[in-house]
Amino acid sequence: MSDDLSFIPFTYSKRGVQRLASTSAAAHDTTFLVGLSRAFYWKSLLDTGAMKSGSEIAKAEGLHHSVVNELLRLTLLAPDIVMQLIAGTQPRRLALMWFQRNRLPVDWQAQRAIIDSFK
Repeated sequence: MSDDLSFIPFTYSKRGVQRLASTSAAAHDTTFLVGLSRAFYWKSLLDTGAMKSGSEIAKAEGLHHSVVNELLRLTLLAPDIVMQLIAGTQPRRLALMWFQRNRLPVDWQAQRAIIDSFK
C-alpha cells in the first residue's frame, strides 16, 4: 500500500461493451466519465468564448455536431448527480447512452426522479 494519497487502486472489468474501473466501494463507468469531462471542458470553451458554438467544437474535434450537443446536455445535471457519477455510485443500469438517447429535464428534482427510477 502506498502512502501517496493520489494513488487509488483500480481494477478494470468489462460489463457488456463498457469498461468499468472499480475500487472496493464503487464502480466507475470510464466511458461516462470521459463523456462528462469532455462536456464540462467544451462548456468552458463556450463560456470563455474560445469557441462560439457546439458545431464549431465538433468541427475542431472531428465529431458530428449531434455528439457534442448530446454530451453538452450533461452539464445541465444536478450537482449531486454529477457527484454520484464521479464517485461511481450511480445506479449500475444508468449509462452514457441513456443520456445521449433521452431528453434530460432541466429541473433537478425531475432529474433525481429519473435517476431514482433506475434503482
